[in-house]
Order: sequence, then structure tokens, then C-alpha cells
Amino acid sequence: MLATLDKSSGSQRSGLSFSSSVETFLDPAVAVAMLFACAGADGERLGAPYIILALIVFSLTFPGNIFLNDSFRRMLRKTVVNWLIVAIILLFFGEASGYINFFPRNVIYGWLAATPVALIATNALARWAIPNLLSIEGYTRTAVIAGCNDIGTRLAESFASNRFIGVHFVGYFDDRKRDRLERIGEAPLLGSLNQLADYVKSHHVDHIYLALPMATQPRILKVLDNLKDTTASIFFVPDIFVTDLIQGRVDQVGGMPVVAVCETPFTGASGLLKRLSDIILSILILILISPLMLITAIGVKLSSRGPVIFKQRRYGLDGKEIVVYKFRSMTTCDDGQVVKQATRGDSRITPFGAFIRKTSIDELPQFVNVLQGRMSIVGPRPHAVAHNETYRKIIKGYMVRHKVKPGITGWAQVNGYRGETETVDKMEKRIEYDLEYLRNWSLGMDLWIVIKTALLMVKDSRAY
Repeated sequence: MLATLDKSSGSQRSGLSFSSSVETFLDPAVAVAMLFACAGADGERLGAPYIILALIVFSLTFPGNIFLNDSFRRMLRKTVVNWLIVAIILLFFGEASGYINFFPRNVIYGWLAATPVALIATNALARWAIPNLLSIEGYTRTAVIAGCNDIGTRLAESFASNRFIGVHFVGYFDDRKRDRLERIGEAPLLGSLNQLADYVKSHHVDHIYLALPMATQPRILKVLDNLKDTTASIFFVPDIFVTDLIQGRVDQVGGMPVVAVCETPFTGASGLLKRLSDIILSILILILISPLMLITAIGVKLSSRGPVIFKQRRYGLDGKEIVVYKFRSMTTCDDGQVVKQATRGDSRITPFGAFIRKTSIDELPQFVNVLQGRMSIVGPRPHAVAHNETYRKIIKGYMVRHKVKPGITGWAQVNGYRGETETVDKMEKRIEYDLEYLRNWSLGMDLWIVIKTALLMVKDSRAY
């Protein structure tokens, strides 16, 4: 819910809807405007080909997924990656269909090069301008919170930390005395819940957030009944959101509202997009690396006795067992009830095996797993079944990572948690990154992980 407050477009009708509208339309509008500007600068007439291209570009970039509260570095990365994806799609289909021949090449290439610069500039400008616009009278909305508890104080902290929400928080209402409230901080306690309606009417409060426990339903209904005589917008912040939501959202089942607490990001169109990208990329990559895989297979066979391909049981989607392929890099093929992780200087690793592990060449057969549908190119790395059975008992939320297919590379690996996890603390950090990936997945994020993985292949000191 706290994430929804600064990313969804329907939570508020003033400051938030204004900033959300900017987030939604800024990138598509800039991309289309730059197309027309580049065409105009070259003396082109904006005929049907440009209009069609503008509609395609708008569709590919709408809605924008760069949020005003993102750090500048995150905004920069998302802008470049998002536009790179759009450019690849447009050039591929433009060349394949011949549609690109309707435009001068200098206009298209100039537009593709200039647009990310314009996007970065306009996003930076929006970060400076919008807080000033929200400070103008009529944009900022006054808000109170009913319920001074953990979820209520977190909500208040979100108001204070986000300059783009456009909410002026004035205080809490709670039936408890101030000395019984643990986290109220400097915010005033304005009165009891029975005094809320009178205060709202007399002080022209715009928004009321009900952060009351769902167990107190009669009290909530009484508060709502008292507020019927006000014009304030009322938002319910159920205490279910104190948990760590994975793809949390409100949905409907047969017309009945339900709240997703833990769900995979790959449902519907997102799941189809993820699978198509996996199939296309894995086929292209397997074609490109087939000579390297042949050479590696010969090297494994000549370096030590044993099979070329090491097959190991891992947990896949929904915790079901799958078989994962790797080039064998050790003299043993452990896959029993106890599997010892590889360590630095491990005597089981062959000299050739050390090289292919260092460069991640040993993972290349897993692109076949991707084609089989057992794995994805990007996702949480699969652990041995024996390791899963150990860590699921001691790390909270460990099995949630299996809401998606395991990946050849993942968010944890490109953030320094690759290789041996010799302590529980390191495994916990790996799981934190895996769950962050599930919460924030996008195709752009997948591409960024692939790029970072390629850069790390030749210089990662954690690989052995």
C-alpha cells in the first residue's frame, strides 16, 4: 500500500494524480515529440508514416515506469534500458517489414540517439518543477490518519519523505492517550475517533486515511457512519499491508474484491512476454555460443573422467523438482541428501573446471533448460534440493522465490551474491534480492541484469 501511494494513479485526486499523470505520460509524450522535432528539423512532412510510427512508439512506452521518487541513478538506468528495448524492437521490425524505408535514415538514427537525452533532461526537470507546482495553493491536500499504529506511522513517514505526493499531514486520531502511543513522534494527536468528523468539517480536511485494525470492524463502521456528513475523501489502509507483499494488488473474483498478498509477477500478458523473450533470446544465444559449447565439451572430456554434462536436481516453479544442466567442473557429481557448496581452492574443482566456473561458461547448457520451459534467463538462481531443505527451515520467506522460474542469472548475483554462501547471513541477503526482483520485475530490469551479468563474467572475484 505504501508503494501504491506514490506509484498508482488512482489513490488521490489532486497532488498524487497530478504527479502520477506526469509519470504515466511524460516518457511517451517526449518520445513522440522528439520524433516530430527530428522530422521537422530535416524538413519532413508529418504524413501517415510518421503518425503510425508515433502511435507505435506511444504504445511501446505507455505507461511510463519511471517514478518521480526514484533516485537519479535509478532514473538514468531505467531510461537508458527502456529506450534501448524500444529501439531494438523498432529497428528489428522496421528492417524486417521494410517500414523503415519510409523514413530518411538520418532522421530515425538521430531520433533514436536524441530521445534518451531528452528523456533524462525532462525527468530531471520534472523532479525540480513538480514540488514547486504542488506547493501552489489548490494542489496540496490536507490529510489526517485515524489510527496511530505501525501502519499509520509508516503512512505518515511516506507522506513526509515523498515530495511528489502533494499531501500535508496534520496529525492522528486515536482513542488511546498520547503516552500509550509508541511511534507517534512529533506529529500531534488531534483527538479521539469520536472527534474526527467534527475536526474534518471545521478544518476542511481533504483526505482521511483509516489505518485501523481490521479486527475492529464495528469501530470502523461507526467512524465511516460519522464521516458521511463530510466531503473528505476516505481511504482505507488495511493492516494486511504491514506484511511484505509480493506483487500485492487489489483484484476481483466473480465481482468480489480480493487482495493479492503473495503472487507471481508473470500472470497474463506479463507471463506471455516473459516466456516469448526467453524463447527468442535463448535460441539466438544458443546459435551464437554453439562453437564455444562444443569446445567446452571437448575440454571437460579431456580434463577428467566423467560425463560432460552434470545433471542436478533443483527446485523450480512452485517448488517442483527440475533437472538442471551444467558443464561438469568437478571430479564429483554430488546430488544426494547432502551437497557441499564449492569453496575457494576446492580440491574437487578441476583446472579446466576452475576456468569455466570463473567465466560462467559452465552455466551455458542451462539455455537448453530455458527452451524446455524449466528455467528463465533471468530469475532467482536455483539451489540444490539439499540446500533448499536446509534453508527453508531457517530463513523466513525462503520458498517465496519459487513463485517464478529459476534463472541462469539473477538480481542477487549481479549485486554481489554469487558463488558460495557460507553463512546464513549471506543466504538471507541473496533471498532479499530475489524477493526484491519479484516485487519490481520489468522487462527493462531483466535486460539490465543480463547486461550486468555480461560485464561481471570476466571480472567477478566471487566466482570459483
